[in-house]
Amino acid sequence: MGQQVCMGAQMQCSYGNTPCSLVVLPTNRVTTGFMPAANIMDHIPLVNILPFGMCSSLANPSVAAATTAAFGVLTPMPCIPVVPAPWTPGNPTVMIGNYPVINNTSQCLCAFGGAISFTNAGQQTVEN
Repeated sequence: MGQQVCMGAQMQCSYGNTPCSLVVLPTNRVTTGFMPAANIMDHIPLVNILPFGMCSSLANPSVAAATTAAFGVLTPMPCIPVVPAPWTPGNPTVMIGNYPVINNTSQCLCAFGGAISFTNAGQQTVEN
């Protein structure tokens, strides 16, 4: 089923050139790995999901315009994620704030065609 995701989980977009960390606000007051736990609704751009460096998707209007201006040579532009839908799939057996939790196999899609997935769940371990 995968490892539950929390604040600090590392993500990558298929069209971005830089990974970023998931930001989970502590509004639900539930932690995993000593960090705020994430649910499917933690998908808000520039709040939960930060930019992934430079975007290379031609569905992104700024990339398309820059590529056209460069006579068809793909020209990446700064990423501004547009994520209209929640993470999927959630784990319906565990709820946080009335929504299913997400794990490191969950994904969400950017409106410009990028698939956002986790490379690290973000959980910290403490050794005695």
